Amino acid sequence: MQTRKRHLAARAHARGTRARTPAAEPGHGGRPPGGRSPFQCIALLLQGGGALGAYQGGVYQALIEAQLRPDWVAGISIGAINAALIAGNSPEARVASLRRFWETVTPPRSLDSLAQLQPMSWMRGEAARGLRNQLSAGAAIMSGVPSFFEPRIPMAWLHAPGSLEATSYYDTGQLRSTLERLIDFDRINSGEMRFSVGAVNVTSGNFVYFDNTTHTIRPEHVMASGALPPAFPAVEIDGEFYWDGGLVSNTPLQWVLETEPQRDTLAFQVDLWNARGMFPRNMAEVMTRQKEIQYSSRTRSNSDRFRHLQMLRNTLASLLQKLPAGLQDLPELEVLRPVASARAYNIVQLIYRAKGHEGDSKDYEFSRLSMEEHWRAGYHDTVRTLRHPEVLQRPDNIEGVLMFDLGQHGRE
Repeated sequence: MQTRKRHLAARAHARGTRARTPAAEPGHGGRPPGGRSPFQCIALLLQGGGALGAYQGGVYQALIEAQLRPDWVAGISIGAINAALIAGNSPEARVASLRRFWETVTPPRSLDSLAQLQPMSWMRGEAARGLRNQLSAGAAIMSGVPSFFEPRIPMAWLHAPGSLEATSYYDTGQLRSTLERLIDFDRINSGEMRFSVGAVNVTSGNFVYFDNTTHTIRPEHVMASGALPPAFPAVEIDGEFYWDGGLVSNTPLQWVLETEPQRDTLAFQVDLWNARGMFPRNMAEVMTRQKEIQYSSRTRSNSDRFRHLQMLRNTLASLLQKLPAGLQDLPELEVLRPVASARAYNIVQLIYRAKGHEGDSKDYEFSRLSMEEHWRAGYHDTVRTLRHPEVLQRPDNIEGVLMFDLGQHGRE
């Protein structure tokens, strides 16, 4: 009880501080090695993507090792779970908590021994690994994923219409227990780190964010963000039912960048689906490409639109400063001043680029081998990205926005 009181007191104090000096509040996130961060806020934005979410664990580990500690974490779907594991643990325990979750949902199985077998002469390399991944994904479909979800028995079609059990193929009760075991929700609600997760209201179709500045976050808020139909059931919150936020937008980028008051922000946008890809050659590749396009959520177009908008804001702010004193009191300027914003943003995109053996089942292929590969990919992509000094420097262009994607702008 005393611990909860301390958390609630800290939360009230943190909100009071934000309310008094939101724009001038210095970032209390990590500093890059050798100096103070030129940004007020370090944000970590985590896209949805099921089993691919281990990539985000590797990204976070690399950021912490580089002394870049986010002070705002936002997520959708599996990104919401990773976000809760980060915000709901003490700073020194966050990487270990992420590892514990991913090792829990990817226990070694007898199927993993297939990776050690000498492939047959007619099936080597990518083909052999692809078969193994398909078998692993099939096991998840048939048996579920430990501590995450299990097949609904009897199946949904045999439940009475109108019951929640009739609306999904799997039961996610295990996930709630896992979240309660690994996450301190009092810590999330303390205001130590800003936390946001997105979900969709089933009946209205409206996209909403559950944010610890406006909501008391509970396990159901995180579960709602990852309740992807028809696999998982909707989650009830305060009399309303919610599904996975990825149905509308699979990235929290717009929410973080456009939330008022604006602050100079270093944003790490961690995408699990690559919008760019090859033209498909068969039906399996068609289904894979469909998912990539659907769940990448137009990250680049949203980023480009934001950069253009920010250029207009910066230009307007500069123009207002140059107006002579006699024009400063014009009533029209009272409309324009709130729009003007000379803020700086670095949007660093870290995008998982799938290997050839990963097909359309890559988001529900929960093998330990693939999890380790995804984690390492996130770690190494982040390490390589942080070698570029411009990533951590304030932009000096007219937009006040720097976009960096290792796949496009890297010089390695």
